Amino acid sequence: MSGANDIRKTFLEFFKHNGHEVVPSASLVPINDPTLMFTNAGMVPFKNVFTGIEKRPYSQATSSQKCVRAGGKHNDLDNVGYTARHHTFFEMLGNFSFGDYFKEQAITLAWDLITKEYALPKEKLTVTVFHEDDEAFTLWKKIAGLPDEKIIRIATADNFWSMGDTGPCGPCSEIFFDHGDHIWGGPPGSPEEDGDRFVEIWNLVFMQYEQTASGRNDLPRPSIDTGMGLERIAAVLQGTNDNYEIDTFKRLIAASVEVTGAAETTQNRASHRVISDHLRACSFLIADGVSPSNEGRGYVLRRIMRRAMRHAHMLGAKDLVMYKLAPTLIGEMGQAYPELVRAKKLIEETLKLEEARFRQMLEKGLNLLENSLVDLNGDTLPGETAFKLYDTYGFPLDLTQDALREKKLKVDIDGFNRAMDEQKAKARAAWSGSGDAASDDVWFNIQDKFGSTEFIGYSTERADGKIVALVKDGAQVTDASAGDEVAILTNQTPFYGESGGQMGDTGSFAAHSGAATIIDTGKALGALHVHKAKITSGTISVGDTVDQQVDTERRSKLRANHSATHVLHEALRRVLGEHVAQKGSLVAADKLRFDISHPKAISADELHRAEQVVNKIIRGNAAVETRLLSYDDALEAGAIALFGEKYGDEVRVVSMGDEFEVEGRTRYSVELCGGTHVKRLGDIGLMVIVSESAVSAGVRRIEALTGESALQYLLQQRSMLADAADALKAKPEEVPERITALQAERKQLEKDLSEAKKKAALGGSTSAPDAIDVSGIKFLGQVLEGVSPKDLRGLADDAKKKLGSAVVAFVAVNDGKAGLLVAVTEDLTNRFSAVDLVRAGTEAVGGKGGGGRPDMAQAGGPDGSKAAAAIEAIKALL
Repeated sequence: MSGANDIRKTFLEFFKHNGHEVVPSASLVPINDPTLMFTNAGMVPFKNVFTGIEKRPYSQATSSQKCVRAGGKHNDLDNVGYTARHHTFFEMLGNFSFGDYFKEQAITLAWDLITKEYALPKEKLTVTVFHEDDEAFTLWKKIAGLPDEKIIRIATADNFWSMGDTGPCGPCSEIFFDHGDHIWGGPPGSPEEDGDRFVEIWNLVFMQYEQTASGRNDLPRPSIDTGMGLERIAAVLQGTNDNYEIDTFKRLIAASVEVTGAAETTQNRASHRVISDHLRACSFLIADGVSPSNEGRGYVLRRIMRRAMRHAHMLGAKDLVMYKLAPTLIGEMGQAYPELVRAKKLIEETLKLEEARFRQMLEKGLNLLENSLVDLNGDTLPGETAFKLYDTYGFPLDLTQDALREKKLKVDIDGFNRAMDEQKAKARAAWSGSGDAASDDVWFNIQDKFGSTEFIGYSTERADGKIVALVKDGAQVTDASAGDEVAILTNQTPFYGESGGQMGDTGSFAAHSGAATIIDTGKALGALHVHKAKITSGTISVGDTVDQQVDTERRSKLRANHSATHVLHEALRRVLGEHVAQKGSLVAADKLRFDISHPKAISADELHRAEQVVNKIIRGNAAVETRLLSYDDALEAGAIALFGEKYGDEVRVVSMGDEFEVEGRTRYSVELCGGTHVKRLGDIGLMVIVSESAVSAGVRRIEALTGESALQYLLQQRSMLADAADALKAKPEEVPERITALQAERKQLEKDLSEAKKKAALGGSTSAPDAIDVSGIKFLGQVLEGVSPKDLRGLADDAKKKLGSAVVAFVAVNDGKAGLLVAVTEDLTNRFSAVDLVRAGTEAVGGKGGGGRPDMAQAGGPDGSKAAAAIEAIKALL
């Protein structure tokens, strides 16, 4: 049981056996506390349960919680690698009671686990209690049998825990292990307590009070919160007082030695420890959706990564190192934390990309720094130089300070800040945003003060956020009341802002004093998530913490449609050809719309084949993978950049669909995309193409449905087919054949009807009547009721054949309108033009013009009652 994995397993199984629910570790990105940068303690995921805001189906829980302390108040970064017990990433084992058991059972469980399951000798253990907590003192004596001198009363805040200035709080009881007198140090509370001999391994918090502005009151349901660092207890059980000597770190350090080629000497020890510790923090943060950036959590991640990479550089590593260590870490911890396995490619490629960029930046930056120091007067580097390192080479200020610290030099921070402000002013002047200068100033002011919005919506659809700004009618306000329509900005959000064709999220915000409906979410300056809201009750103010809930059903539909768009894009490329490129898209909740470059209409067969490919991929149910690559590497890897999108140096690459043969070609989808997607393609359900049309020359538009919408569409189509079959008194599969037969029958009936109408119009004969003599010319003029104008040509041809030499004029009257045709035999076209004759007749029926050839012309007019007059007008012209 000495291995870290066994120790974790034993802890969880012990508490499970004692009635606790085993709860998986929450994300390192806290969704229930916007004041925290990272989850830094085991109780963080249960904070709302302790305060009564949230209810769980269990009253006892146990977990092994991932924790990071590398930013803000809880920042151990600079100590990591140089002490025995400081880490950026660590695991917190804990058991929790939410108003169920209290001190006696908590102490009993702790003592049984430590002395029976972990078999630690009683004589090596010492406990502390808050100096006023006589109950805990008595219980330790009763349960553990410890003598008074091993139960130490501590009067400081070290043994009294609180969630904040107000809220739940209570006394603590810490358990210490004595490593022996060969190590310097004394028991807690003694002058030598900072030594390494006595090490705290477990802290039991007895949450029994509610701290208010007016005082401290008893909680109606006291609770328990405990925390035991896995690394610390593993060190104790493995016989060392150094966390970096436990099995997990030994393997990671051995891997670091192998890939860097630098032995684990005294000189190199700290660097190997930094690399192994930071590898864990970076990998877990990446797996939880944090990407390196220049702000917020991404900045802290980048700082951790670069600190490790700098130590690899110091060790003399010639090649990229960090990504090669990821498989060792995943092998060690992947079984307990499967998110590491799922994110393996993302972790490796993010580490590889960042280290490659860091090495380029480090080489250029250090050269520029060295050159800048040649002419340096005094011990301070000008702020403008430090800013140039940052702005041009991405060389962060803290790295410059680190490099100068070794030379006993410093940076002009005020000068650096002035240069930063000048750069921001230039960015404002160059910004071509909404076109509304006033509104753009509002967004710039907000971004300058609070930074970009942290989007955490890839991994969650509900999270707390702190309101940093409210904008109403283009200006910032401090609060908004029921009925107001405002833009709400929070420090972090799970709401996706409209971009890349995907519509923004909708949902709700709830604060302690008010609530709002989120109508839409957009983006300002490409960095701020702007929640367009209507306040539905109470008042919402700047500084409020809000429960941000995305409309999960709508988001699910958006994800499905977005992923289906990617798969459809690739399928169309395979079916129509690689000339196909996206020319626009809309990812809505109810449908997807996709515009592509293609020179002609897409046939029904081509659409059917593309649809088959997409649904085959969907049924394959492959996982959707997300990776972070440089833009050039992404394109080299075959990723498709989408039309109209702007990309930075680092891009998010979304891959989906297992490779398989489609029409003799290997098929897969790899695209640059910042949108939200399904976890597995089977989540799409199915996809149905419902229309194809032209948008402009060379651009075709396809609309499609997925999931439930697609199913309902198909059911509706089936219902309509059944109705048609009933009407035709046929089986559904016989409908096409029956319709073809009916069409042929109708065509024959229309032909027969036309012949009958012509015969009736001509007095019962299909031949034309006798002509009259007009100025020595045979003229046949007749008004035909109910004959279609399209049949006049055939009648005229028959009349010309019978008469030999003649002028023929027919006027067909239908629905009160007149259709005229004049035909002239070839021997008379040198004397009369059918065009002139038909125009004379057209005027009589209220029409204008007419056209055709000298031997035959047609026209029409609105007044069929003047048909006889039209015949007379033609005859008069003769």
